[in-house]
Amino acid sequence: MTANASDEVLANDYDSFGEAYAIETEHSLINAYYTRPAILDLAGDVAGRRILDAGCGAGPLFASLRDRGAQMAGFDFSATMIRLARQRLGDDADLRVADISQPLPYTDGAFDDVIAALVLHYLEDWTAPLAELRRIIRPGGRLILAVNHPYVYKALHPDGSYFATEQWSEEYTFNGQKGVLAYWHRPLHAMTDAFAKAGFRTSVISEPYPAEGAREKFPEEFGDKEAFLCFLFFVLEAA
Repeated sequence: MTANASDEVLANDYDSFGEAYAIETEHSLINAYYTRPAILDLAGDVAGRRILDAGCGAGPLFASLRDRGAQMAGFDFSATMIRLARQRLGDDADLRVADISQPLPYTDGAFDDVIAALVLHYLEDWTAPLAELRRIIRPGGRLILAVNHPYVYKALHPDGSYFATEQWSEEYTFNGQKGVLAYWHRPLHAMTDAFAKAGFRTSVISEPYPAEGAREKFPEEFGDKEAFLCFLFFVLEAA
């Protein structure tokens, strides 16, 4: 991973590197032992709940929530990721190609919960996406999400402004294939202001520890650390 991404690779091109990304993240520390367990813990008992996995990728969270009894639907803007998700979840799974920055193909109040794990930090403007997510969540339902922790941007780019909304990118190697992810940093208060404006109440802000067994499986990545900051997790209630 480098601080400055190459201009030769199209950023966020999951149709290009989606298969490699899915393989790389299936069992990784950040995804399998940190993000997904944290989301599942925040979701709690989901049996019988109607849940939308917004930005479902290859479907690992969808599968886990479905195994816990949730009635699942999911979408992703990448056709490659939806193809991979369908291979995992079956042809009868409610999966669609859709863009969170555009009107979504679901009725008002269709879901008890929406999961948006590692999605919003790709967007400069959260106004329309949050309003659309609020529209499809029933009153009293939840939006459970994870985004880049704002600390990360300042740690990697000390000259950047914590208080501004600024774009930054990172170059990764996913299962041997180069990929670039471009993110939008925003300070914590800008996040919570956007949630309130869209009609959500913030009920939980979480900086979780990795799941049990992570240290033993990834000793080199942990070193002498007990935990680390990577993403910031929220549970929002639809007012």
